[in-house]
Amino acid sequence: MHLSLKPKQPRELYPTDILFQSRYWGEVKARLGWKTYAFEMDSSRPGRDMLVIVKPFSPDAVAAYVPQGPEFAPDKEEYGPFLEALSESVLEHMDRDIAFIRYDLPWESPYADEMQRQSWLDFPESRIREMRMNFGTRYWNLVKAPVDVTVANTCVIDLDGDEANILARMKPKTRYNIRLAERKGVGVQIVSPDQLPIFYRLYCQTAQRNGFHASDYQYFAALFSAKEQQVSSPEVMLLLATHKQDALAGAIVTLSEKGALFLHGGSSNYKREFMATYLMHWRAIEYALSRQCRTYDMGAISPSDDPAHSFYGMYRFKTGFGGRIVHNSGSWDYPVLKEVYRNFRNYEMVLS
Repeated sequence: MHLSLKPKQPRELYPTDILFQSRYWGEVKARLGWKTYAFEMDSSRPGRDMLVIVKPFSPDAVAAYVPQGPEFAPDKEEYGPFLEALSESVLEHMDRDIAFIRYDLPWESPYADEMQRQSWLDFPESRIREMRMNFGTRYWNLVKAPVDVTVANTCVIDLDGDEANILARMKPKTRYNIRLAERKGVGVQIVSPDQLPIFYRLYCQTAQRNGFHASDYQYFAALFSAKEQQVSSPEVMLLLATHKQDALAGAIVTLSEKGALFLHGGSSNYKREFMATYLMHWRAIEYALSRQCRTYDMGAISPSDDPAHSFYGMYRFKTGFGGRIVHNSGSWDYPVLKEVYRNFRNYEMVLS
């Protein structure tokens, strides 16, 4: 299999509903120091474009990253040969210090049906997944990344029907908590980026409480400053849930033509019994519905109802809103400089 890629400017990327493959996302990453590339994968079929972002991770090596891409997916049994051919084509347009290419695939997992039907607690182990992915390839060089950069499993709410219909599909406890927040006087507003520092404080409290690494403030600032430069950028919405003078929860939500995406959130350690995050998401859903969005993507969850999984808390909270679980293929690497990649992978596994 051979793929011929045509380079183009990131600002020329064909519009897409995948945020992380958009012109806007290329601008966000450029503002944060990433080098951005764009390719046309098939000139006869508009929309088969791909954004690639590149950044050094050591003095002598860089990684190429395809965030939530490529958007176009071949048949499941052709995932591996397609990625191999794509990787070799990408490398023809890259500098020689590329250590590996990482794909954060938005493609449905080959195991999605089994997970839904048999309630698997997780995907098969990496060794089994790699055997299947590499079947039919020439070099057997595709490796499951030790971490999934964005989401392998997500909860998506279909916005079909009116508000009453969407509420009816929620779990009773979720509906109760939404009403509880309303009774306690919690308010939710769409606010200007000037209030981003308030959101960031809530986000950092959440990171400390839940033990994950907090992104720098400049990343969140870039989400809003990049939007100002992109005519066709998605709507980027900052919400704050408050009670009297207290900010209790915040969220950054993006809206494209087809769907809304909950990108980041945070909540206070104070007044948690006010259930502000429930009402905040409900207001975001209402707004997305008013904008004719078809879906509201709540982001990462554990693959199933497994209390041992680190994302189990998110599973319980998000599935309460009545969404369906989507199982994607996750992050896959194509090593080029094998020793450099091996050292980076070991470092990444220590951190995970």
